[in-house]
Amino acid sequence: MQKGMHTDTERCVRAVRSKDARFDGWFFTAVLTTGIYCRPSCPVVPPKAENMVFHPSAAACQQAGFRACKRCRPDTSPGSPEWNQRADAVARAMRLIADGVVDREGVTGLAARLGYSTRQVERQLLAELGAGPLALARAQRAQTARLLIETTALPMAEIAFAAGFSSVRTFNDTVREVYALAPGELRTRAPGNTSRATPGVLSLRLPFRAPLNPDNLFGHLAATAVPGVEEWRDGAYRRTLRLPYGHGIVALTPHPDHIACRLTLGDPRDLTVAISRCRRLLDLDADPVAVDGQLRADPVLAPLVDKAPGRRVPRTVDAAEFAVRAVLGQQVSTAAARTHAARLVTAHGTPVDDPEGGLTHLFPSPGELAGLDPETLAMPRTRRTTFTTLVRRLADGDLHLGAESDWPETRAELLALPGFGPWTADVIAMRALGDPDAFLPTDLGIRRAARELGLPSTPAALTARAAAWRPWRAYAVQYLWATDSHPINFLPV
Repeated sequence: MQKGMHTDTERCVRAVRSKDARFDGWFFTAVLTTGIYCRPSCPVVPPKAENMVFHPSAAACQQAGFRACKRCRPDTSPGSPEWNQRADAVARAMRLIADGVVDREGVTGLAARLGYSTRQVERQLLAELGAGPLALARAQRAQTARLLIETTALPMAEIAFAAGFSSVRTFNDTVREVYALAPGELRTRAPGNTSRATPGVLSLRLPFRAPLNPDNLFGHLAATAVPGVEEWRDGAYRRTLRLPYGHGIVALTPHPDHIACRLTLGDPRDLTVAISRCRRLLDLDADPVAVDGQLRADPVLAPLVDKAPGRRVPRTVDAAEFAVRAVLGQQVSTAAARTHAARLVTAHGTPVDDPEGGLTHLFPSPGELAGLDPETLAMPRTRRTTFTTLVRRLADGDLHLGAESDWPETRAELLALPGFGPWTADVIAMRALGDPDAFLPTDLGIRRAARELGLPSTPAALTARAAAWRPWRAYAVQYLWATDSHPINFLPV
C-alpha cells in the first residue's frame, strides 16, 4: 500500500469488490448513484465501477456532498497508517488534528506547532487529503458527536459542546449533513439502551487492522506499569490520563476483533483526545500486513513473524512522561525503574479518585518535577543531572515531545542532552514519538536475540544487517525481544 492509493482506481475497485478490510482507512468509496460514502469492506453489494469515485479521507467525501453509509459506518474505520509511519508536515498535521489541536488552538495554532504558515498547511492538506484542516477537524467532531449520541444519555446540548461544536445549531446541521439523520434519530437507532450505562463512563470498541498480537503489547504495558498510575486488572490494562481539560481513567481489554475501551472522563470535551491517545498507545492504526510482509522477507525473521504475526509497538499516552521514565530506567532493571517512578508519583503526582480503586495519581508533569530536590533521587549523580536537565528543558518548552515532533530533529536534540546515549534517544523515538523505524542495536535483549538467531551482535554490524527491515525496524525490535522469556513478552494471566 502506498501514499495516494485513492488515485489508483483499478486497485481501489478490486479492494471494494473483495470487501478487503485491510484497506479500511486507506481510502473511501463515494457512490455517485446513492450519494453515500463507504469503507472498502462495506457489506452491501458493490456498485458498478463507473459509479464509484475514491477519496483519501472522510472529510473529502463530506466536502464533496456525500453522506456516511449507515451499514458500514466509514467514520469508525481505523485511521490511515500513513500518519503514523511518516514524519513530514502532512503526517504531523494529521496527528495533531487527531489530538484535537485545531479545536483547541485553531488552524493558526496548528500551523505554529508545525512551523509553517496557515496557507502552507492548508495547501498541503488539501493537495493530499482533499480537505483542509477545518474540514478534517469537522469530520472528527461529527464522529465524536455520533459516539456520544449512541453510547451515552447526555443531553444533546452537552454533546454538542463536548464534541467541539461552537453551537447546538452547528452540531445539528453537521450531524444531519454527514449522517442524513437528526441527532435524536441517531440515538433512537443505536443498539442497546444508553440510559443503562454507568454515569460518567463511556464504553466503546476501538477497531484495528488484523492481525493483532496482544501478547507483547499488553505484556509490556503491564510489566512496566507504575503503581498508582497503571495496573493490570481482570484482563484489562488500566491507567490514568492527563488530558487538556481534566483527567481521565481508561481500561483497555484485548478481544479478537477489537479493543474494548472503558473511559471515565472528568470533562467530556476530552473524549476525542483520549481516544486518539489510546489508539496511539496500542499502535492500532498500524498496517500489520505491510509490516509483516517486509520483515517476513528476511529468512531469519520469517519464522518469528509466522509464529506470532501482528505484533505492535507499545507506545505511550504522554511523550514527556515516557521520556522521564526512560531516564529512570537507564542501566537498571524493570522492577527498579518502576520503583523509582512510583516514588516520583507519590511525592509529586496529582491525586485522582478511581471509582474502582487501584489508581491513585496522574504521573507528574515536567512542571511539577522541575522544582524537586535532586538529592532526593536515589540514583547516581550523573543520572540526576540527566534527569533534571531533561525535566527543565521540557518544562521550559525548549524541548518538544509530541505528535508534532520531527523524528530526526528531536532525536538529535535528545542526543545533545547530558547522559543521553543512542539507547535512550532511540527508545524515546520508538515509543514516545512513534517512529516506526527506530532501532535499538545497543539493547542487551536485542543483542542476545541476535546472537541466538545467528545475526551480527555488534551494534554497527547489526545496524547494517537491519537495513533490509526499514522502514519497520521498531517492529523488528518487538519480534527480536519476543525470543526472550521476559514478562514483557506475555499477556498477563
